[in-house]
Amino acid sequence: MSGPATSAAAARSTSKFQSFMNHPAAKWALVIAGVKDLSRPAEKLSVPQNLALAATGFIWVRYSLVITPVNYSLAAVNFCVGATGLGQLYRIWE
Repeated sequence: MSGPATSAAAARSTSKFQSFMNHPAAKWALVIAGVKDLSRPAEKLSVPQNLALAATGFIWVRYSLVITPVNYSLAAVNFCVGATGLGQLYRIWE
């Protein structure tokens, strides 16, 4: 079956503008949860959890900027995840 439908599908799968299956929309829930934690006392926040959020957030920012094609929405949400984690770590430290 090598008609126009299969050649069109092959052209789509090698397109420069492929869509990613790991949409960053669900990661915004981590940012919302981190912002919601601003109302909690700093003594009840977890250092390992916020350290992991900060580290993975900034690691994935780097990754999303070096892949081809560059995924700016993934970089943006991961920057916010990392910043939220750092903000909470600062509150714990202070």
